[in-house]
Amino acid sequence: MKYNIRGQRMEVTDALREYVEKKLSRLEKYFETPPQSDVNVTLSVTKGHQTIEVMIPLPGAMLRAEEKRDDMYASIDFVVDKLERQIRKHKTKINRKFREPGSARALFKEDFGNGSSVSTLAREEDENLELVRTKRFNLKPMDVEEAILQMNLVGHNFYVFANTDTKEVNVVYRRDDGRYGLIEAQ
Repeated sequence: MKYNIRGQRMEVTDALREYVEKKLSRLEKYFETPPQSDVNVTLSVTKGHQTIEVMIPLPGAMLRAEEKRDDMYASIDFVVDKLERQIRKHKTKINRKFREPGSARALFKEDFGNGSSVSTLAREEDENLELVRTKRFNLKPMDVEEAILQMNLVGHNFYVFANTDTKEVNVVYRRDDGRYGLIEAQ
């Protein structure tokens, strides 16, 4: 894998760069062939929190994880653990959906080399994928500002609504920095 490591509001030292590359190279054991696209790593410091964000573009998927800790090295360790869980979950999903040869299933190795088989990992992940509740509701047409007000009124960190401007279903959400985001379908 090729790494594109950059710092926001901080300098990326050689020691930090080597540590990130060493830890992320652990993920290569999960792939038949390492991804050809660049792995984007952003290191930043915000209000005393050391943050790392990693994005790994894959065919048909994007692995992304972010971790905030008081120590950058701890953030790196935890983000790699998150990415490993995502890879196992994605592998389980691929195994369930694509049973034919030559599909996206060939992206990941069958055995991860540490003695744990995919079937054991798949059973662990299947237990975590249980749907426990389904909600149905009518989407009231509204603008983005009204959707944010409604979200705050019900006390949630996201809100699904029919956008009056685009006539599409959108989602507004509260970001970690306290501001708001909007998700639109393409």
